[in-house]
Amino acid sequence: MSFFKQFNSTVYQSLVNCEATDANQNILDSGDAMDAWCRRTEKLKQDNATMYFIGNGASSQMAGHMSADAAKNGQIRAQAFHETSLMTAVSNDTSYENVFAFPLRRFADPGDVLITISSSGNSPNIMKAIEVAQEIGLDIITLSGKGADNKSRTKGMLNFYVPSNSYGIVECAHQVLLHSWLDQYMEENGLEI
Repeated sequence: MSFFKQFNSTVYQSLVNCEATDANQNILDSGDAMDAWCRRTEKLKQDNATMYFIGNGASSQMAGHMSADAAKNGQIRAQAFHETSLMTAVSNDTSYENVFAFPLRRFADPGDVLITISSSGNSPNIMKAIEVAQEIGLDIITLSGKGADNKSRTKGMLNFYVPSNSYGIVECAHQVLLHSWLDQYMEENGLEI
């Protein structure tokens, strides 16, 4: 089998084997977990609350991409904290660990939702943002991969874990999960996909 076909097969298998859990670490059917994410998005829209997306590296680009798609296509309030002036100012003046926690403290309100995208699930700045989100009263949805014991995997009301040790596979699967959520939400709410 060619590398290309093997890679695509591995991405597919990682999605088939994606493990979804709730806040009590109960294992959920992935489709049921996606339904719950869509229901939470509907409530967010009704409450005129905001969905925040965060990630590092490629996950930062996914965060920006999905916040733009959620706002433009999903018609919900959405934001990603990946603007370079904000990130470099916070990192320089405090620490990179606070790069997402700091703006969450300034902008987020109880009832908002935080989406964390982290291939390893262990990034200190993601964990700090989760801690702040919990203090404020945000619902949290985590996307992670790599080690099954990663730190963020147990912190959300919904957690999507991709069982792969390859950053590329995890990142591809996360992008599919994000688009699947938004497309399902849009279809269920009569929005053009």
